[in-house]
Amino acid sequence: MIEWFTWVQVGVAVAAGLFCVILGFAGKAPNDFSMGSALLVELLLIAQLVVAIIAPGAGNPPSGNLLEFYVYLVSALVLVPLAIFWALVERNRWSTVVLGVATLAVAVMVYRMFQIWVFQTP
Repeated sequence: MIEWFTWVQVGVAVAAGLFCVILGFAGKAPNDFSMGSALLVELLLIAQLVVAIIAPGAGNPPSGNLLEFYVYLVSALVLVPLAIFWALVERNRWSTVVLGVATLAVAVMVYRMFQIWVFQTP
């Protein structure tokens, strides 16, 4: 993993999560901004997948369990589209909160992936 990219991902996911949770608690249904912020988090996760595939060949191997890392990554990649689908199907304030909670969960998962890649030994 690339450290600065990890912190960008965590920052964007936290910002998107707080934005969506605040919108949801303000009574707003999912809109282009809340869905777009979740989509941005998903695009960064896809970029992280590409980085994770290339990094070991470029001399940046993981120090922890690679299977555990990819379980976190695939789970995060699936979580956001499921939240977006929920927000499209059920358009109420709680769907916006679900988007926020999902993106906040992704922030935690990305940080854990960073720990597995950099600090954890098998």
